[in-house]
Amino acid sequence: MNIAAGIASDRFGSRRIDTGRITVNVREAGNGPLMLFFHGITSNSAVFTPLMARLSDRFTTVAVDQRGHGHSDKPEGGYEAHDYADDIAGLIRTLDRGPAILVGHSLGARNSVTAAVRHPELVRSVIAIDFTPYIETEALDTLEARVNAGSQLFEDIKAVEAYLAGRYPNIPADAIRIRAESGYQRVDGGLRPLASPAAMAQTAKGLRSNLVPAYRDVAKPVLIVRGEASKLVSAAALAKTSRLRPDLPVVVVPGADHYVNEVSPEITLKAITNFIDA
Repeated sequence: MNIAAGIASDRFGSRRIDTGRITVNVREAGNGPLMLFFHGITSNSAVFTPLMARLSDRFTTVAVDQRGHGHSDKPEGGYEAHDYADDIAGLIRTLDRGPAILVGHSLGARNSVTAAVRHPELVRSVIAIDFTPYIETEALDTLEARVNAGSQLFEDIKAVEAYLAGRYPNIPADAIRIRAESGYQRVDGGLRPLASPAAMAQTAKGLRSNLVPAYRDVAKPVLIVRGEASKLVSAAALAKTSRLRPDLPVVVVPGADHYVNEVSPEITLKAITNFIDA
């Protein structure tokens, strides 16, 4: 039995879609041009439901459990950037509503930019939240250690919420609740993350791959969003990225850490709509 409640399940239709290469679970709402959302490592599509609620009057909003995460397939291998990017392309082709606007956080940002390079005909534009080239090795070391420590057994949902609140101290309680209610499954003895530990370990290693070619070569409009207090994307990494691609607009969200869209949803929403409308 899976734990899923509240905004994560009540307001958005959830279904699994066979893309021909993988079956992914999505949450969807709205009508209009296609806008796809891709979460960060260990997370799932439910974290985007507050943003989807605000955008689904203008767009067909579809948030995706990426491979290895949530209720999507969890193959033994295939967790490099090109694997995730080709999943995105397969989903857009299957939905037959493209080209799509891609909104990605962290891992999802990397995958979205990579998809725009590999499959430009399927992508309109990208909002890349808090992941760029030039991330320092120390930051990736810290990320990998935290990812590998997350596969624990929890007694109940309250224990999950307490763990997540300690791990993500700046994420508001309602957003923590969405993560807790959507990201865990009941097993003997309690609750475990839906994200596959083996997939997370491979994905974390893959985040170390050189992202410079993708950002150098992307020809679609890309908005780069960074949390001012992000411990993953430093100010130096952002500055190097802007020197690589001075034409790409940048929004730095005051007071936000890495988890920009959960910590500062209103500013994130404004950044997305301003970019699209421009």
